[in-house]
Amino acid sequence: MSNAITIAGREISASHPPYLIAEMSANHNNSLDRALAIVDAAAKAGAHAVKLQTYTADTMTLDCDQPGFVIDDPQSLWHGRHLHDLYDEAHLPWEWHAPIFARAAELGIACLSSPFDESAVDFLEELGTPAYKIASFELVDLPLIRAVARTGKPMIMSTGMATPAEIDEAVRTARSCGNDQIILLKCTSTYPATAENTNVSTIPHLRAMSGCEVGLSDHTMGCGVSVAATALGAVLIEKHFTLSRADGGVDSEFSMEPRELAQLREETERAWQAIGQVRYGDVPSEDASRTFRRSLYIARDLSAGEIIDDKAIRSIRPGFGLAPKHLDNLIGKRVARDVARGTPASWDLIG
Repeated sequence: MSNAITIAGREISASHPPYLIAEMSANHNNSLDRALAIVDAAAKAGAHAVKLQTYTADTMTLDCDQPGFVIDDPQSLWHGRHLHDLYDEAHLPWEWHAPIFARAAELGIACLSSPFDESAVDFLEELGTPAYKIASFELVDLPLIRAVARTGKPMIMSTGMATPAEIDEAVRTARSCGNDQIILLKCTSTYPATAENTNVSTIPHLRAMSGCEVGLSDHTMGCGVSVAATALGAVLIEKHFTLSRADGGVDSEFSMEPRELAQLREETERAWQAIGQVRYGDVPSEDASRTFRRSLYIARDLSAGEIIDDKAIRSIRPGFGLAPKHLDNLIGKRVARDVARGTPASWDLIG
């Protein structure tokens, strides 16, 4: 397993509740004030970090009408859109990054970003980003991975559609640059994703296969999938975040609102606490509950020398008598003294 990974002083490992990243993406809706309000809301809801995306339309694609440059998937939220137009609408102006980073610092949460080319890496280095995110579609961009790895900062890499061979190649590329601070994210690259297509059982397998910590980039609605991932060892959860889905925007339909993010923080922490360790028998908090187990009690008054029959002894609550497994050993025995109804059975009753 990789060395301990920390982002802005917070360790990310199975020894801690999942690190929660609120992905702003394009939910700024072309307003710096809204972007800053998203940071405020993410911090208030309990996110550990807010994440941006650092690109321009021209660093992402070509302004071109050739096949492939227009989204033709009828199932896509962006069906019919030109890639260049979509990215131009969605991108976060680079001059907004500094005030957003500053607002996050004021609120005590980290701010990091996904760069999409080397110029974005250089820009984010100037801002002092504490970590980088490699988007799932960029996992095959090994030159970009090398540029990020050389910064020496923690790298969070979404695996999306990647094959084991492609994941291995990306991890090896980062490590070849001396960077072993890698967290891989199980990810389904559909927007939104469905629970049945998320396959969180992959998380422990991916961890064992890669030797990296593993989390989840969750594009499903609600927090159930993230809770399941936490139970399977996810150390980081990333969710798209907006002030209100009703406000619209490129990514609004599959983004969490503040109340939901607060619930996600609470429920993933609860899931992490529940993992515990392999243990049988009672825990200290169950001591008082032992009294509600069944045990053997005298069910009618008995005189000294009287035989205990099946009407004179019963398996009932509370649990202060002999265990029910001793019932056959007591039936047919004579009591050594007078015994009142409601007396817990014990061996000294029969001498």
